[in-house]
Amino acid sequence: MRKNRETYSYGIIGLGRFGTALAKTLAEAGEEVIVIDNTESKVKELRQFTENAFVAETLTKEVLEEIGIQNCDTVVVCIGEKIDTSILTTLNVVSLGVPRVIAKAISPDQGAVLEKIGAQVVYPESDMAVRLANRLLANSVLDYISLNNNVEITEIKLSGSLVDKSILEADLRQKYGLNIIAIERENKTDIEINPNYRFSEGDIIVVVGKKDNVQKFEDSLN
Repeated sequence: MRKNRETYSYGIIGLGRFGTALAKTLAEAGEEVIVIDNTESKVKELRQFTENAFVAETLTKEVLEEIGIQNCDTVVVCIGEKIDTSILTTLNVVSLGVPRVIAKAISPDQGAVLEKIGAQVVYPESDMAVRLANRLLANSVLDYISLNNNVEITEIKLSGSLVDKSILEADLRQKYGLNIIAIERENKTDIEINPNYRFSEGDIIVVVGKKDNVQKFEDSLN
């Protein structure tokens, strides 16, 4: 095992169905991914997607640091079934100073402990890994300002089904209760909203509305 000081976008610990699908999707999208598991065959499978694939019999803080997991922007701990290993590994990753730690949980109690030690928690079904990967990659919400507990102004990068639709056809006010207050395209911002404007891939819109409605709209883009 060699010490690795490179910077990675994502670290995936645990290569079950969830971790494997997540790692493959991120790697195929061109992201720098480092993966760790204790089974050689699972790690070998991932080496066609990333050269940064490591076998680790134990997941102590020292082993994780030697591999270089602390150099990741986001680490996802995909060891939900082995609860003690999941919690200890998550704690080790958090203590190494990784900016964003996401941990898979299979029960509310496990999730509560993981949240207490500083992780974001997901409760995935077997087919949810690709959805999470696409959500991480889309990064559609660029910035937001909270006006109060229920309302926020949010910048969202457009993709998917809205491309080539006009503002009138998208009808965000009727469908999601959101008002568009600005559109940014190719570094130019327009606050005079033309209902016949057609969205292009990569357009950034600024909307104002309730948090839950913003979330529903963001989910519709993935």
